[in-house]
Amino acid sequence: MEVALPPPRPLRADARHNREALLSAARQAFLDGDTDAHVKDIARSAGVAIGTLYRHFETREALIEEVYRKEVDDLCDAPGVLLNQHPPEEALRRFLLLLVDHTAVGKGMSSVLESIMATDSPVFDDARTRMAGALSLLLEAGSAAGTVRDDVTGPTLLRALGGICGMRATEGWLAEARQIATLLYDGLRNGTPPAILSYE
Repeated sequence: MEVALPPPRPLRADARHNREALLSAARQAFLDGDTDAHVKDIARSAGVAIGTLYRHFETREALIEEVYRKEVDDLCDAPGVLLNQHPPEEALRRFLLLLVDHTAVGKGMSSVLESIMATDSPVFDDARTRMAGALSLLLEAGSAAGTVRDDVTGPTLLRALGGICGMRATEGWLAEARQIATLLYDGLRNGTPPAILSYE
């Protein structure tokens, strides 16, 4: 007979603050292109001791994976919020921009993510499944409103967006990524004037 383990204790407020500060510092380092950022530098930027970092993350790879997982969590929480605030086609437009932002973080993390990809971590499979689901939610809402075509699925659109993810991070790549997102957005519109995909 299996004995149910008690749920993990929630972090104290100060520990939760330190953990969030570490994730934020690591994310910023990757966005700044510092893919070789040492854990000591990340801890210093977060304003905590190196021992505090290792209490939350056993390895550098564990920290990197959690940064990426949090990016995916924030991204996949967005469709519901956007649909509550905007018409479906506008929610889709804004979500495509968030995906471009997510890609920018991924570009900064690309070399350090390779170590995670070489393991059995489910983080990438989980991310793809959840992103496709988020896109499906937005596409279905737009289709129901008659403002987005109804013959494209979330997984198909995610594959189309793979062209953005596969772009080399050269000078000007981000502007080009937004232009590609514009083409995808205009192609998904149904019976409405084409809109310019501005960046906010």
